[in-house]
Amino acid sequence: MLTTLAIGNYRSVLNLTVPLGPLNVVTGANGSGKSNLYRALRLLAATARDDVIAALAAEGGLESTFWAGPETLTKGMRNGSVPVQGGPRQHSRRLRLGFNDEDYGYLIELGLPKPDATTAFNLDPEIKRELIWAGSGYRPATTLVDRRGPLVKIRGEGPWQVISEHLNSFDSLFSQVADARTTPEVVTLRERIRGWRFYDHFRTDQDAPARQVQLGTRTPVLHHDGRDLAAAL
Repeated sequence: MLTTLAIGNYRSVLNLTVPLGPLNVVTGANGSGKSNLYRALRLLAATARDDVIAALAAEGGLESTFWAGPETLTKGMRNGSVPVQGGPRQHSRRLRLGFNDEDYGYLIELGLPKPDATTAFNLDPEIKRELIWAGSGYRPATTLVDRRGPLVKIRGEGPWQVISEHLNSFDSLFSQVADARTTPEVVTLRERIRGWRFYDHFRTDQDAPARQVQLGTRTPVLHHDGRDLAAAL
């Protein structure tokens, strides 16, 4: 079960950490950003399928998903005496998404690459940082896997051990360094994320998978598209 969701610099969310329970209900006015919490979860789910770059492209590209306001909110912005609006930036923009469950935590940080005249993919995001830690909250002492750009290191029984120095900027560590022997926590967390289900695009038209004849097998968790609805019921 997820216990915390953290979002930074994503659409209408500048910096937010939300505690979660077995059942969570999000309410608010239209346009207040409720759907952005859900969309952030879907992006996190895409990391375990090694599909987060394509998922961001489908949203209009990383540039369009960044928080458009200022880097920091002044006191006047917080109390409503001055409008919240963007201005000059002093730091590189990064999209940060993370979560904690009962055993592990995960963080991914994405940014734009340096311009390169030799490629046509200068707008594709790069994975700048990934972290996996043990326990209910991030602390340097509990970090198990630390990825910075192409370099991935793990904490074993002794000092840090480098296991990759050439990871592609568009590949998550879930697809590149998951190994049951050397990085069991990566495998465990990847499979947990792959078990998440999202039903916001559940079709109900006459050609929907849920309305088609299917071979029923044991179904403890309903599929995304509802194809095994009868078996699940």
